[in-house]
Amino acid sequence: MRGGGTGTRELENLSPLANSEGPNAVLLTGGSAFGLAAADGVVRWLEERGLGRPTPSAAVPLVPTAVIFDLVEGSPAARPGPAEGYAACQAARAEGWKLGAVGAGTGAAVGKLFGRHRATPGGVGFAATTLADGTIVAAVAVANAFGDVIAEDGELLGAPRDDRGQLVRTSDLLGSMPELPEFRRFGAAEAGNTTLACVCTDASVDKRSCAIVARMASAGVARSVDPAFTPIDGDVVFCVASGTQPPAPPGLAASWTIAVLGTAAASVTASAIRDAVRKSAGVPNP
Repeated sequence: MRGGGTGTRELENLSPLANSEGPNAVLLTGGSAFGLAAADGVVRWLEERGLGRPTPSAAVPLVPTAVIFDLVEGSPAARPGPAEGYAACQAARAEGWKLGAVGAGTGAAVGKLFGRHRATPGGVGFAATTLADGTIVAAVAVANAFGDVIAEDGELLGAPRDDRGQLVRTSDLLGSMPELPEFRRFGAAEAGNTTLACVCTDASVDKRSCAIVARMASAGVARSVDPAFTPIDGDVVFCVASGTQPPAPPGLAASWTIAVLGTAAASVTASAIRDAVRKSAGVPNP
């Protein structure tokens, strides 16, 4: 968790100090705090299949959730709930994903210094890489930042638009005009922002290692979003690992593995955020 305005559910279960083994699912959704209710549908879907943390009574699904603020786009009453969370599980598939301004990214936008009417559409993006030993590190991201989304070469992919419709760099404006009138009139409609990402790998690592990889992956947010981690952003990065082999015991070898995974995680996180904006190109500004 890096942002100052996060909306989350069940994140304490992910702490290395918590006794739960890990999540059964991770949900990224829209709808601000209202959208957290969509996790109830994911829990029901998992319960029906006997998936969850074993207890003496039943398997209890653990579904850490993070939301973006998108209530100012369209009707504020249109937000995901349990039915949508359940439907998302039903519709999940191994390939052929929809990306861009869909799902959690439907009402997303980036570069909101001048308000959402001059922002660039955000959305859902994906990126993956395969390491030399065959390990896969992937990331899905939802880009809804206050700041700009920056390409690999430093060019602007998503940012506020000036009176001529040209993209302008938020950090330059804030740095040269700290009392910019538009910023002083910054209102609630522009104050809700979030970049969410979930890193997924088939490496065999424990929960502590996942926490470190997630922390390293947040560097990918800082590479692709400027400014990042502001008080008006709700930035959260998850990491889940599906490897079935016993993780390496603590020591230099394990630390090296985590360093490699975290480095790759930061790269794919940055790429997924950029992909979210690129996939939303051509969508009218929110």
